This record gives sequence, structure tokens and C-alpha cells, in this order.
Amino acid sequence: MSTSADVTAAADKIRQRAQTSASTATNESTDGLTQTEGLDDEPRSKRTYGRTPDGTVFVVPTTHDMVSQLLDPREPKNLSDAVVLAILALHILAAYMLPWGLKRPVFAALFLFWRLSYNVGIGYLLTVQSKYKLMVTWAKRWKLFEDPATGNNPRPWLYNLLKNELEAKIPADYKFDQAPLEYNTWLVFRRVVDLILMCDFVSYCLFAIVCGHKPSGEAPSITFTRWATGIILVGFNLWVKLDAHRVVKDYAWYWGDFFYLIEQELTFDGVFEMAPHPMYSIGYAGYYGISMMAASYDVLFISILAHAAQFAFLVIVENPHIEKIYNPPPPRMRAESMLSDTSSQAQAQAQELPIEPVGTATRDTPAPVHNIIGPGNLDLFRTIDYSVLLLVGYLAALTIVTPRTPLFQGLFVAHAILWRLWYSIGLGVILTMQSKEKMFTRHFVKYGESAGEAWRQWKGMYHLSMTLCHASFIAACWKMYSFPADWSSGWALLKHIVGMSLILLQFWTATSIYESLGEFGWFYGDFFFDSTGKLTYKSIYRFLNNPERVIGTAGLWGAALITWSRAIFLMALVGHLLTLAFISFVEKPHMQKVYGRNLRHEAGLTKFIKRSLPPPVKEWQMSVDKVLDETRHFVDDFVEAARSKLAAGSSTIVRDTSALFNKYPARLTLSRIAPDLAGFDPKYYTLSTQGTTLVGANERSTGKESASARVPKAVKTQMYEYGAPIRVKWTAPANHSKKDWVGLYMVTDNRSRDVTEVPSLGRWVPTCPGEYDTTTDQGILTANEPVARTKNSEVDMVQGEMVFEGNKLWWTQGVFEFRYHHGGGHHVMSISEPFEVRIGKFYDQDSEADHKDVNECEVEAALLPVVRNCLDRDPEIAPHTVDEPFGAHVERDSKYARRVVYAIQHMFGIEFAPAVVPADGNVKKLAWRICNAKQVLAPYSMSSSNGSSTPTTEKFPESL
Repeated sequence: MSTSADVTAAADKIRQRAQTSASTATNESTDGLTQTEGLDDEPRSKRTYGRTPDGTVFVVPTTHDMVSQLLDPREPKNLSDAVVLAILALHILAAYMLPWGLKRPVFAALFLFWRLSYNVGIGYLLTVQSKYKLMVTWAKRWKLFEDPATGNNPRPWLYNLLKNELEAKIPADYKFDQAPLEYNTWLVFRRVVDLILMCDFVSYCLFAIVCGHKPSGEAPSITFTRWATGIILVGFNLWVKLDAHRVVKDYAWYWGDFFYLIEQELTFDGVFEMAPHPMYSIGYAGYYGISMMAASYDVLFISILAHAAQFAFLVIVENPHIEKIYNPPPPRMRAESMLSDTSSQAQAQAQELPIEPVGTATRDTPAPVHNIIGPGNLDLFRTIDYSVLLLVGYLAALTIVTPRTPLFQGLFVAHAILWRLWYSIGLGVILTMQSKEKMFTRHFVKYGESAGEAWRQWKGMYHLSMTLCHASFIAACWKMYSFPADWSSGWALLKHIVGMSLILLQFWTATSIYESLGEFGWFYGDFFFDSTGKLTYKSIYRFLNNPERVIGTAGLWGAALITWSRAIFLMALVGHLLTLAFISFVEKPHMQKVYGRNLRHEAGLTKFIKRSLPPPVKEWQMSVDKVLDETRHFVDDFVEAARSKLAAGSSTIVRDTSALFNKYPARLTLSRIAPDLAGFDPKYYTLSTQGTTLVGANERSTGKESASARVPKAVKTQMYEYGAPIRVKWTAPANHSKKDWVGLYMVTDNRSRDVTEVPSLGRWVPTCPGEYDTTTDQGILTANEPVARTKNSEVDMVQGEMVFEGNKLWWTQGVFEFRYHHGGGHHVMSISEPFEVRIGKFYDQDSEADHKDVNECEVEAALLPVVRNCLDRDPEIAPHTVDEPFGAHVERDSKYARRVVYAIQHMFGIEFAPAVVPADGNVKKLAWRICNAKQVLAPYSMSSSNGSSTPTTEKFPESL
């Protein structure tokens, strides 16, 4: 029942986009507006304007929420309302009529069906609409909204039905014939959503009713507490839904921005200031309230499953659409815009402090991309990583082999407490001294090291301490834990469920903090480097100033609940208190010192709570805040003055054999015709390719080879550049199937020449536009152009041309072919000549055999076209010169970086991690990194060149 606008992290972007749409829409001529009849008396400022993807501006009619439209007798009703109410009545009748033994399984299956219809069914429809505008395409193809009077609508009964249904629901300011196609499609989609969501809710409530019971022997006080808490949670859930609808309205409630955009500015207040994704997080509190009232673990488990499915819907369906619509990558900087920034950059470098900012790359130091946090960054060649693994492994082994006696339990608890004390107090003291006098940095500078080395050593120390603190706590919990003898007795199962929920909450909190702060913030980078950046409050910090203060230690209390041990409860209390002390005595003073008045004093949740207070309490609280603000400003002024005084005083694949190339003649056709291909002769189908030929490749030759010696004359295999677009020309009879298509395959992937045996994996383009629902039409250049008929022509022929580029290419080296398929199937009508995609190896022509000295300018010249190919030659992503930066897509989508480092590995023999590509940001820095790596690896390169072995080329992952 949520919406893409429900993601509060995109609030500012949505607001900005809404303002942009508003200014554009209101500047449009009123001649382009639709549905304005009957609105002449309504002020323009009160109208809501919508804009379809093709630029059509229209007045958005007023609609109402689902429940009032369906159940309010004052609202007009139609046939679809009757159908929905009838289906709901059947659910209720089944709950009354079914035998008692069938009620639980039947309604569990019913609820799961409707939940899957919601998360999978609606999720699929929204995904294909976001990517391909597929629902609008279906409506256009089936001519759902075309007037039968034009003679183009083969289903006039369906047109009349839809018109009556939709106009009955919006009688005031909506006309079916004048509304844009996208808006009408959205209204039909709304009716499908109404059916699914109402049935989902009713089937869940009925399942809870048939499962509800009072546990035997339950005390009246427990019963009262259980029902009171459940009612409060359900009431809170209802308020969350109503307040969310107040904010996002019907447009966002029904995912309207998947179909069109509006100029209305959305103000994200109320519930959207309480928690991230409130419709999907706290908006499901009622599930757990109903579970409490039903006193049923069956209801609780199915509630958890449904809640998890809703989060999956958010991550898979809504978040990608929000990023696409409201947070597109910024335009790539052009060379001329970069020149305007040169002076400001030079000024900033002139004012650079002795301690260099982390993350900046100088000419002698490539930008660091080797992160520590996360399993994806595990590197066993790095000291801190294998040290952590060894120590955790030893601790795990000791935990398993030692007996669970009071002595060892006490030792493990004491061990965990010591690590907690070191993690909070020991590291806290180091950070405090670092904040005041740069103690940690000075220690390494004393021995001739740099500030960067001090920063790296600190990160290793903190990471090791944090890991062992958590690992020792887990080991102590394991020693104190014993499996319940009977899971169904007492509170055993509930304690484990709540405990695991708290652990997952802490894990989510830590992940959100890391995603928001990055490694620089996670490791307290502003204690080591002077920060002049501006604080931004996003993600979890939009709602809380210090998430660690409460939910950041939720996992400790979750473990205490699961173990139900006084020692673990004590450890949880100590850990929580130490975390609070760390925030108050280490983090807060440093933040105040560094950022001063730039610090936010109230988070979103705090503001919401204050606005919700009764008037007398609010007045008292405001007076107290006034006194505190005056005191805070005095302290800020004092600190700022002190800071100014202090600052003033401290001034590639080996080529396939020629036998494989010669195996097939220049024109390859099929001799056997399948029964369903009667009337279609393969001899009339042809394919030819045209691409950017790999010439020279800057490879060294000995001078003894002739052209025929290097490439035999009989071999006509084309060799194309890696990543370059490939044009395909086809000819076919004029009566060929409109659903014919051409796919790109490796030569060795298919054993049969008659039928393609492997999937195309998206690397295909149809011959005719408008026959398929996806964006494959984008590769079509021309289609069905008549071919001049000759004297020997037996049939009329047509031709077309298409281009394979970007994701339709294989981003690896090898020998490939195009296959022409008939009628949307996999019967092959023609196969192109095989061609090779190859990355030319680079050797500096001016250097000696050992290649020690590499000419950087030649590397830049050789690398630029390869990088442009890897970035799809998209002007918003690919640079035109070596100095221009890459587009923001390179940082957001790792496929581009993986393409580039694969090309570098096979072109220069240097293996880089994909993260270096967005870190360097342009070809010039990347070329310098290659030259530097070649010089560092020169001794190995010389010894390798003296050997007889030839390096093999691995196939690049097909995921690219």
C-alpha cells in the first residue's frame, strides 16, 4: 500500500524535481492543456498539473483514497467496486463456512497468494513500467482507450466499460476521451491495486481471527497487557497510514510517478520525520499488534514473512525507480567547464594544510580505493585482514573446544568485558588526545612516517579492536547460552524472535551508518585530517543525530534476551553505557570543536515529537530550549574565537585457430527446413557485419612478417575493437516474419547450425520495430527497406540495419557470430561470418625489450579510445579528451569499471581493482597509474619476457 515517494532519503530530490516540473508546467501554453473544461472558476494555483513522458501537460483530476471510494456510501460506485466487495464477502463467508480444521491452512494460503500478488505481481508490473513503459505499451497496442467511432478499436464493449467505470469514479473534473494515455492506464492500474490490497488486508485479518486464542493458564494481567499493547500498535499503524496518505496523496500512494510526473511540491513532514521508509517500517507495526492480540506464533511468523517481502519490494522495485527518476547522475563535466574551475582548484591547493586530506590523489600517490569494512573488501595479502581472521579463528576454536563450566564461562565474560573497555575507553582516550594535540599522528611523524601512514595504522587498530570486541561478546554469549528444552513452553520462542529482531536492527543501523559516512567517517577521519566540508544529514542521520545512542546497541540487548543470562545482561548494560559515554566525552566535544554551529541540534524525530506535545508542555519546553540555546551560542562563540586564535598561531584471450575460421564458407545458410518454416527459404536470408577494425593495435613486430604471414589470405575473419559498436545488415524476403530477430553469440556456444541452443542474455535486436515490448527496438536503425530487384531475383527482398552496442555486446575477447532467427523462435535462418573481438596489446615503440620506460602520452593516446568504448561512447559518460572526467554513471554502476580494468589487464598486462577507475576519474590519471605500475613491475616483466610461457587469457565474467 506504499509508494515510491515513500522513501524518505529521496525527499529533497523529489521536492527539487517537483519544483522543476512546476516551473516548466506553468510556463506552458494553455492550448496544450487537457481536461480544463469545468475548471474555469478554479484558480490556477490550486490546480495540480501533470506531465507525461512525451511532454504533454494536463490538469490532474481529484481522486480519493481506496477505503473511502470503496466503503463510503456517499462516494459513487461502479462495477469494479461491486466485484471487489463481492470477493471480500466470499473471504468472510469462507471463514464462517469452512470446517475448523481447514480454516488455518486455507487462509494462510489465501493471504500468501494475495501477498505474492502484491509484492511479485504489482512489483513486476511496476518494474516493467519503469524500465520499458510496458503497461502503457499494452494499452496502446490493445487500443483500450481509442474511441470506437474512429474505427480503430476492435473491442468497443471494453472501451465503453472502461469509460463508464473511470468516469463514474471521478465525476467532477475528468473526461475519459481527453485524458492522456498514461493517466488512463494509471487509473486502470489503480483498480487492480485496490483489489489486491483489500484482499491482502482482509485475508490477513481473517487468518488472525481463525488463529486467535487465549493461552491456557494465562494471567488476566498478561491478557490485558497483550490486548492493550496490540490495540495501541494497531492504532499507531492506522495513524501512520493516514498521515502518510496526507503527505503523498493518491498520486504517490498508487505509484503515479511510474506513469507521469506532477508539479506539486511534496512536503515530507509528520510520519516521514520519524523513521526511514515509514510505510514499510513502522507502518507494519499493526501486524505485530494483531499477532499479540491473536496470541499466535503462526500469525507472528506470517507477519514477519510478509514484512520481509515488503522490504524486498522496496529494495528491488521502488528504490531503483527513485534513483532513476529523482536522482539521475549529474551531467559529465566538459573540458570547457573544467577550465573555469582551474583557478579555484589552484587556490584551494595553495591553502592546503600540512596534513593532506584523505581521499585526494596527488601526482605521486594514486587515490586509495582499498577499503577495509565488508566481506567484499577482504584481502588476505593485507596484514590487518589476515590478522583479524587468525585471531577470530583462534577465539572460535577456543570457544568450541573448552567446556561450558562456570570457570570458563567467567573467563569468557571477563575477556569480553576487557575488550569492550579497550574498544570504548582505550580507543576513546587515543581519539581524544588525537583531537586535542594530534598525538597519534605526531607519533608516526616522529619516526619519519607521514600522516597518511598514521591514518592507515589507526584504521587497522580500530578495525581489529572492533572485530575482537564483537567476537569476544559473541563467544561469551555462546558459552552462557543453552538450548531450550521445550521451545513451546513459556517465553522461549518469543525471546529468540525478539532477540534476533534486535540483532538485525543493530546490523541494519551499522550498515546505514557506514553507507552514510563511508570509511572516512566510520574510522573518525576528521580526527586525523582537517575537515572543511559541510555536514549533510542523510539516510539514518535524517532522523537521528546519534543512531548508536539507542538502536546502535540493540543487538547487545537482543543477545541478552536470547541467552537470558544475568552476565550477558550486565555486559549489555556496560556496553550501552560505554557507548553513551564515548558519544558524550569523545565524539561530541570533537564535533563541536570542528564544526561549531554547523552542527544540527535537533533531528527529524525530535522535531516531530516536540510538535506533537500538548500546548502547555510545548510552551514549557520552548522556554527551556531558549535558555539552552543561549548557553549553547555563548559556548559556540567562545569555541569559535579560541579556534581562530589557535589557527592564526599554527600556520586479453588468445585468437582461435584458423581452422575454426575456415570451417564455414563466406555465406552460411541452412539446408534443412523445419516444418513450421514452410514457405521461408534460408537461402534468401543474409547477414553482414561492420565495425571498427582493429588496426595496428600498437603491437611490436619483428619486421620479418608479411601481411600474408601474419594473417593468411584465405582467412577473411574480421577483427573488431573491444567494446566498439557493431552494425549488422540483413536481407530477407519481403514476407518474412515481423518477429524475426538477430542475436549475438560466441561461435563455440552452439553445436547446432539449425537451432540456437543457448539464451541470448539480452544480446538481441528485432528486425522490425514495435513487435516486442522491451527497449530492444533501440538498436534498430532501418527496417524493411525494399531491395532493387534484379533479373535473377526470384522473390521481393527487403533489408535493414541494426547496431549492437553497450549491454548488447559481449564484454570479453573471443570469436563471435550473429544469428538470424525466425518468428520469435530459435530456428536459425542465416549466420554471419565469424568475427573476432580483440584488445590490442600495447608496447612502447621507443623503449627497449624490457619495456621499462613507458611513454605516458602514448599510453594516454592508446587508452582513450578503449575507455570510450568501455563507456559506450555515451557523451554523458565517456570523455572526449584525457583530461575530461568520467560521467557519474561510472561510480554508480560498477560494470563500466569492470570493463575498463579488463581492457587494461589485457592491453598493458596490469591488473587493477575496478574501484581505481572511479577513483582516478579520467584517462590521464589512469594512464599515469598504468605507467607507474609498469615501472614498479619492470623487473618481473623482464624476467617474464625471457621465459617461453605465454600468458593465458581468462574469459571475462558474463555478468558484464
